[in-house]
Amino acid sequence: MPAAAKSTLPEEPPPSSPAPAAATPMMAQYLDIKAAHSDALLFYRMGDFYELFFADAEIASRALGITLTKRGRHLNEDIAMCGVPVHAADDYLQKLIAKGFRVAVCEQLEDPAEAKKRGSKSVVRRDVTRLVTPGTITEERLLDPSETSYFLSIGRTKGTAATPEMALAWIDISTGQFRLSETAPDRLLSDILRIAPREITVSESVFHDPALRPVFDTLGLAVTPLPPSLFDSASAQDRLTRFYGVNTLDGFGRFNRAELSAASGALAYVERTQISERPVLQRPQRDDAAGTLFIDAATRANLEIERTLSGSREGSLLKAVDRTVTGGGARLLAERLRSPLTDYCTINERLDSVSFFLIADDALPGQMRECLKRCPDMLRALSRLSLNRGGPRDLAAIRDGLQIANAVRELLHREELPKELLEAHEFLSSAPGVVMRDLDAALADEVPFLKRDGGFVRAGYHEELDELRALRDESRKVIAALQSSYAEETGVRSLKIKYNNVLGYFIEVTALNADALTATDEAKGRFIHRQTLASAMRFTTTELADLESRIANAADRALSIEMEIFDGLQARVIEAAESLRGAANAIAVIDVSMGLARLAESEGYCRPKVDDSRNFAVTAGRHPVVEQALRKQAANPFVANDCDLSPEGNSEQGAIWLLTGPNMGGKSTFLRQNALIAILAQMGAFVPAGSAHLGVVDRLFSRVGASDDLARGRSTFMVEMVETAAILNQAGDRSLVILDEIGRGTSTFDGLSIAWATVEHLHGENRCRTLFATHFHELTALSETLSSLHNVTMRVKEWEGDVIFLHEVGRGAADRSYGVQVAKLAGLPESVVLRARAVLDQLEAQGRDTKASKLIDDLPLFSAVARHDAPQPKSNALEQAVENLAPDDLSPREALEALYRLKDIHRGKPR
Repeated sequence: MPAAAKSTLPEEPPPSSPAPAAATPMMAQYLDIKAAHSDALLFYRMGDFYELFFADAEIASRALGITLTKRGRHLNEDIAMCGVPVHAADDYLQKLIAKGFRVAVCEQLEDPAEAKKRGSKSVVRRDVTRLVTPGTITEERLLDPSETSYFLSIGRTKGTAATPEMALAWIDISTGQFRLSETAPDRLLSDILRIAPREITVSESVFHDPALRPVFDTLGLAVTPLPPSLFDSASAQDRLTRFYGVNTLDGFGRFNRAELSAASGALAYVERTQISERPVLQRPQRDDAAGTLFIDAATRANLEIERTLSGSREGSLLKAVDRTVTGGGARLLAERLRSPLTDYCTINERLDSVSFFLIADDALPGQMRECLKRCPDMLRALSRLSLNRGGPRDLAAIRDGLQIANAVRELLHREELPKELLEAHEFLSSAPGVVMRDLDAALADEVPFLKRDGGFVRAGYHEELDELRALRDESRKVIAALQSSYAEETGVRSLKIKYNNVLGYFIEVTALNADALTATDEAKGRFIHRQTLASAMRFTTTELADLESRIANAADRALSIEMEIFDGLQARVIEAAESLRGAANAIAVIDVSMGLARLAESEGYCRPKVDDSRNFAVTAGRHPVVEQALRKQAANPFVANDCDLSPEGNSEQGAIWLLTGPNMGGKSTFLRQNALIAILAQMGAFVPAGSAHLGVVDRLFSRVGASDDLARGRSTFMVEMVETAAILNQAGDRSLVILDEIGRGTSTFDGLSIAWATVEHLHGENRCRTLFATHFHELTALSETLSSLHNVTMRVKEWEGDVIFLHEVGRGAADRSYGVQVAKLAGLPESVVLRARAVLDQLEAQGRDTKASKLIDDLPLFSAVARHDAPQPKSNALEQAVENLAPDDLSPREALEALYRLKDIHRGKPR
């Protein structure tokens, strides 16, 4: 049944006809609240439903696929209306948020009975308690446990040469993370993609800046412009100190004006969306962008690090390497993959942690994995509790998480641990044991989802609660005994005592047996009539009413005590937020290290040697995603290849490998696999290779494949040139560059010239480690003049006119591209393949430097038949037929027939 197909609450009738000139009190309240949140859909609470009216209802009904109704009139117009049940609101919110909507949740702030005390026409007090936006979700059902849920704020000041003018602040309300980083206009897009927020907030002036607007349009994320006053760096310190309840930020560290501006905007958005609630956020931590590998937007997309080009997680690098078993571990792995490090010391500390689990006692990894599998998501449970949206299961998650943390700590022997795991062990040791014991003592083993359901406090924890529960629960036996007594007294064996929310407890008999309760004055005095139905009558007694009162009070008082216990436990959990967060983060670190160790063991990865050199030497490297895909398809095993871009001798210049070979030979795979190996190594993971020695890469650039950017008026070739220009302008001697088919989007000579000049610039100016794949075989001649350029090729074999791809990289240059053979494999018609071979043979016979015009003249394909600017060739039959025509002697019909005859002769079908 559609969610909207129901009536609204009895305590407040919706606006009804006849339509007044002014709004009803309830509608006036709705309009006032809606005016304050005009940019969001308003979920207006009416009892057990959230209602939407007017344009909101029309939008929501289309987006959610629910029934649109009309109830009452306002200003002589029907009021459009739809609604969703409160208990299912999360599902509907998820759909709306996924479609880019913001939702203002308006709750009832008092009981309807309290409103009636002010008068029969009084309206229940309501107000918006939160704004639900893509970046501020906390509900467990709306969040992917393996993905972060950041919203990002951009701060900008005038700046100076010594002070950055822009900064980023990003917050994950669901976990309490709060970070800051400097940025600049030319790297804004790359930094945003590195953080991967779900939503962005900016000052209105920044949003409308023509220089920055293309960045927001490119991202395709929800961007919310806010008043510039919220980003004022002068008042930012006051906002931060007020939020954290401190007098000064000295204990937080020193922040520049741009960072303060971004932080102020982020906290302002938290306050705006969470209304009166305040999440427990960690103190803002600076994230040094200079300490992470710079990956520009095009490279991040081309390498399919987190998502494929189609937007799927399946087929990405992250999916291929993820062996974590906890939500926190999965999120940490994704963050590390998005932001590989450039500090080789920290990288090696992470690698030490992975090595620890590979050489540890055989039983430890298995025991640890089984332990972590049971670990709940403490950070998200903590966040919901701090926002008063938590329930008994969130308290149980904290309890169970702390128990797991204690078990993990006992499994790790402190004296054997590398630095990163030692720090994690210390955090686990400082986990609040008192909180764990309090929660364990108070909470039942199995708890309900909602605290209003009660029953989550362990029996024996609270004496009065146990007594009230006994009265409530044993009342069923009392009711059953009373029912038996009444049945015996009246002689009606089918008499039942039932309960509903309207009448409470009542006695029900069939209409045929009702006389037994109404036949005598004594019976009438004892059994009080309550309700008559078509087939039954309902009664009560003074005794039953008294029992109902005692039962109801016991249940209400028991639930009240449980609520008090919940509030006390919640307060204790929030007080211990910092130590809880430390324990949860420690578990995530252990999970990531253990998962990467499991990956290395199962896939045969090696530990890379990472240092401060310019080396890039990979032996038997493989593509992590393709290798696993081939194994799943039971195809031929992946062919491993070496790659050495290290400087030679005393040179500080990285080598350039000029890679030639046929399409489908594996050039793009080879290029990508080496870039992915660099990313894995610098995030602190083992790599798919026999061995690897990698000097830290500070910037990674990739131009592999291209597409139109029609929205910005750019052709495929223009996109290619823009990306190439970015590489040539930004790559340094520590960068790694992979380029595929530069110059193929334009004419042969233009493309060859651009590719030629690009290689020379990379060699002479950028001096970076480079893999350059090309079909311009002429470029191989550059190895004679460029000392650091080496020719390599994808090896193939020809067999009876077909080509066999070996997928091996070897020294030397390809002498042809085998395009015709690939076309045959692709299924082109045989006639096209044969014709292409003939044309290719003719071209190769005449030489690659032959003038295009001469080739056209010499090739039958480009003979005068196919050229509009040359005279049409005539066969002898056609010439003879034309000569025999006498136009002056032909009638119109004869002329038409002659024309058809000439056409047939031209086609070779003479009549």
